[in-house]
Amino acid sequence: MSQPSPIICALDTQEVDDATAMAREVMPHVGAVKLGLEFFTANGAAGVTEITNLGVPVFLDLKFHDIPNTVAKAIAATAGMNMFMMTVHTSGGRDMLRAAMDASDRVAQVTGKERPLVIGVTLLTSLDQDDISLIGWQDTVQDQVLRLADLAQSAGLDGLVCSPFEIAPIRKACGTDLTLVVPGIRPEGSAQGDQKRIMTPKEALERGADYLVIGRPITQAGDRAAVAKAIAASL
Repeated sequence: MSQPSPIICALDTQEVDDATAMAREVMPHVGAVKLGLEFFTANGAAGVTEITNLGVPVFLDLKFHDIPNTVAKAIAATAGMNMFMMTVHTSGGRDMLRAAMDASDRVAQVTGKERPLVIGVTLLTSLDQDDISLIGWQDTVQDQVLRLADLAQSAGLDGLVCSPFEIAPIRKACGTDLTLVVPGIRPEGSAQGDQKRIMTPKEALERGADYLVIGRPITQAGDRAAVAKAIAASL
């Protein structure tokens, strides 16, 4: 699904009214908004539907990770929410990823609309080399990401979530077919926050990102629309 802007604004809030206000402010300058686990836990499908009813594409970022049957049923349950993209953890394994893709196809059959994209999360951008060593993975961050990227591609996923620093290696290893959704984006002068592997929007696009997930630099600004517009103009 092609959007007019590569920017996805992350609406990190539990409140429907706050999410609605933010979405309305940034809609003219972004391609989509992202709703995550915080929002969905508080408001469920009804809250998501309120945002999709505004007419803005919604990226539902719940990062499903469970046995294949459970993930398939969770994705099937999204049929009435009308989002254009959702996430699963690639570390759930090939069977889970294939089940997710099959469920996405069934959502399209039920709704009569374009199939929601299934995007695989490789490593969270809050994790660095020390973190993955503590988990027990012996590979480098890049090697682990590339292993998961290959798994996702072989399972037929539409794309990946990856940090800006893994864009070029993934493009080299997997080609241009995968849609790359990139968090850890910070405009010049923005605070780093809890993200450890970050890059500016323009740099990430130049490396081959398809979508840029930007949250707090926009949503915590005094004039959200102006900041979103300025970031879009910088691209």
